[in-house]
Amino acid sequence: MAVFMVICGVVLCLCICSALLRWNEMRYRIKGLPPGTMGWPVFGETTEFLKQGPNFMKNQRLRYGNFFKSHILGCPTIVSMEPELNRYILLNESKGLVPGYPQSMLDILGRCNIAAVHGSTHRYMRGALLALIHPTMIKDQLLPKIDEFMRSHLSNWDNKVIDIQEKTKQMALLSSLKQIAGVESGSISQAFIPEFFKLVLGTLSLPIDFPGTNYRGGLQARKNIISMLRQLLEERRASKEEKLDMLGCLMTTEDNKTKLSDEEIIDLIITLLYSGYETVSTTSMMAVKYLHDHPKVLEEVRKEHMAIREKKRPEDPIDWNDYRSMTFTRAVILETSRLATIVNGVLRKTTKEMELNGYVIPKGWRIYVYTREVNYDPRLYPEPETFNPWRWTEKSSEAQNYFFLFGGGTRQCPGKELGIAEISTFLHYFVTRYRWEEVGGDELMKFPRVEAPNGLHIRVSAN
Repeated sequence: MAVFMVICGVVLCLCICSALLRWNEMRYRIKGLPPGTMGWPVFGETTEFLKQGPNFMKNQRLRYGNFFKSHILGCPTIVSMEPELNRYILLNESKGLVPGYPQSMLDILGRCNIAAVHGSTHRYMRGALLALIHPTMIKDQLLPKIDEFMRSHLSNWDNKVIDIQEKTKQMALLSSLKQIAGVESGSISQAFIPEFFKLVLGTLSLPIDFPGTNYRGGLQARKNIISMLRQLLEERRASKEEKLDMLGCLMTTEDNKTKLSDEEIIDLIITLLYSGYETVSTTSMMAVKYLHDHPKVLEEVRKEHMAIREKKRPEDPIDWNDYRSMTFTRAVILETSRLATIVNGVLRKTTKEMELNGYVIPKGWRIYVYTREVNYDPRLYPEPETFNPWRWTEKSSEAQNYFFLFGGGTRQCPGKELGIAEISTFLHYFVTRYRWEEVGGDELMKFPRVEAPNGLHIRVSAN
């Protein structure tokens, strides 16, 4: 009898939740809410979205068009696939469209992380970040460190079978640590790496705080990382030594108006590591994959980099002019980013009821600027499934209104140029030093993250 009563109670609760959801949906339909479906209460269509991925979005687009409602990521959401409308949404944060990232990401990256703040706080945090990674800083301070790191990281791959996914993950994180705090692989990084990987997994999980969940693991990893970074800050202050790295710049801000607290410095460092890690590591891995599968593209890339090396002694690093001359390599990176689609979209949240695209969007709803479908639109990219870097060789390609590979508006990824410089330097030493072949049998997944679940193994040999 007790079990029967519990079952009846659960069924009754579901019926009530469903009725409330339908009533809420009807209320906004009268106001002019976009077409679409919401799914079951609480999680809505989240499980279908995570299970079907791009196919879910394609099916909804076929049924409802480029602008529809859904209930994904645990909240009511408007999905937009209209390039011009997406551009408007990304450019108009001041009109009530603030960042709307999932709770798990906000909790684990911190309340001072640049993706969470807006208004004047976002402006000064972004200003502090741009001061660290603007072109002059890359040219004078960061590129020499990147070059030195890549030479060492790729120094002993000859005649080995390696997991290029693992190598590029290590590369992205260790290179960033070196740039940010001059940290070498033998010190803090050995303890830092496993905690950081847990943090990344936590940001991509549902916010269920139970032992054993990725969310709980991410929260604990954040605590451990904060402890390590606080210790680093204390050691810097105790030594009174000024260092020419990102951490040194953040700690020696003279202007009291923009002076960052320790909490803001730590969240900025975590943001720098997080934002660069996945894009750099995954794009590098997928570039190796696409170059392997397209010999003509590889030949063109190798030709570009060999021309640079011919003008140098073996021990000479690449400089800013060398990097700027890697025009075809840049095209390969952009095409890899488009085809692999590491970032599926950008989330915003309405701070008030507003009209968009002829519909009324309630306050507090998310708007998912879903850029993945734009990357595969045949009207914008002829033969969109084909890996064709030559489509990016026109100088105006990156200036198009539908170019969202690195976000858009005031939230465009500030580390875009730094990331491209890192991947370009990696490819420079990889293609000039080595040839490779795939060992075979490795599966690639492209949703919800681009990854090789069992690794991507290649056999490497010297040129």
